[in-house]
Amino acid sequence: MTVAAAPTELDDTAFRGEVVRPGDPGFDVHRQIWNGSFDRRPAAIVRCAGVADVIAAVKLGRASGLPVCVRSGGHSFPGFSVADDALMIDLSPMKGVRVDPEGRTARVQAGVLLGELDRETQAFGLAVPSGIVTHTGVAGLTLGGGIGWIMRKHGLSIDQLLSVDLVTAEGELVKASTDENPDLFWGLRGGGGNFGIVTEFEFRCVPLGTHVLAGPIIWPMTRSGDVLRFYRDWVADAPDELMTILIHRKAPPLPIIPAELHGQPVVMVVPCWVGDVEAGQAFLEPLRAFGPPAADVCVPKPFLAHQAMLDPSFPPGRWYYFKSCDIAELTDEIIDITVERSLQISSPLTSFPIWQMGGAVARVGDDETAFHGRTAGFTYNIGACTETAEGFEAEREWVRSFWSALEPWHQGVYVNFLGEEGPERVRQAYGPEKYERLRALKRRYDPDNVFRLNQNISPD
Repeated sequence: MTVAAAPTELDDTAFRGEVVRPGDPGFDVHRQIWNGSFDRRPAAIVRCAGVADVIAAVKLGRASGLPVCVRSGGHSFPGFSVADDALMIDLSPMKGVRVDPEGRTARVQAGVLLGELDRETQAFGLAVPSGIVTHTGVAGLTLGGGIGWIMRKHGLSIDQLLSVDLVTAEGELVKASTDENPDLFWGLRGGGGNFGIVTEFEFRCVPLGTHVLAGPIIWPMTRSGDVLRFYRDWVADAPDELMTILIHRKAPPLPIIPAELHGQPVVMVVPCWVGDVEAGQAFLEPLRAFGPPAADVCVPKPFLAHQAMLDPSFPPGRWYYFKSCDIAELTDEIIDITVERSLQISSPLTSFPIWQMGGAVARVGDDETAFHGRTAGFTYNIGACTETAEGFEAEREWVRSFWSALEPWHQGVYVNFLGEEGPERVRQAYGPEKYERLRALKRRYDPDNVFRLNQNISPD
């Protein structure tokens, strides 16, 4: 496609929001995304104030021939939120949240972050299932599926999604729900940003209350093998009220962690119990009796506090790299590999979670949404982190080697945990049948692949 308009010729009056170009004040701020390992310079940034701006920006992208990238929270692992010489459609100014406490619904604009949504819903003792870092964008998380702390009780983010408003590649605003454009609604629940730009989500809120029983229980990493084997048997019959994430890392210097553990290699089981606290304490007792742990800070706490607990471990600007896979179960072989590789962690910032899946997630039919990981037992999200480029290459190689060692047991991959790994890995995220159905939707809604800076489902 021939470029018809240079960035300097963009008409600012076509937008209610701000147009930012290279050299403008704020350009270097607005082009930044969460993963600091990407330093990219778009041709122009349109900071959309509303739906009309999104429509105008999409039409501008097509007319100009500029590649289009879309930013909401900017948490894309492979950095797709920004691209060199592209038109960056920035949804982050679109911050509207409207909660209906009687109807238990929430309408959420595309620039809202998880913590912002949580604060609005928790005012009424409600919640929308979401992720585990509050500065993640609602849009990207939801469109990939949305795994998080309350999913085993209340399902994925997409399982509580009622409808979306979406701007197509032609610049048309359409609605998708189970009653209106149901095929598109199916694809948006897991298919990412391939079919257009969602400007607003409507969620069903779940009754949660304001407190959960949650927080890390910690052992020295030298106990990892024993912890993993006990944990495997303990969670086998866990009720839906329990969600856990198992973390290996060097203990960060956080107030909730005893000072003598700071910087030491540890393994943590982080429960989040959604329900009666006494029942939760009783179920946790065998885990606490095992060991015993070096530290136990699993206590009743505000849900908002627990949602923000991991924020200090994943701040914007650091250098991140991830590779992920789903597995069916924690076999002895997988545990041995996990222990061996975890003891090799060198960066004090590297932290990788193993997510417990199942519960309500697994009880939704696999063909009901595009999301393809409902039968997984656990999800490994092997991540590396450094403050800057120094040491990053070595940490990245550690991730790749660890992931490769688990390859015989790979079942699939959560699309939100994919890096830039090629089209075959995207197919693996959906399976062959769903991928072909998604391709058909792509041909219908974006035949020219305007929205290709993502985990792309090519129409060709």
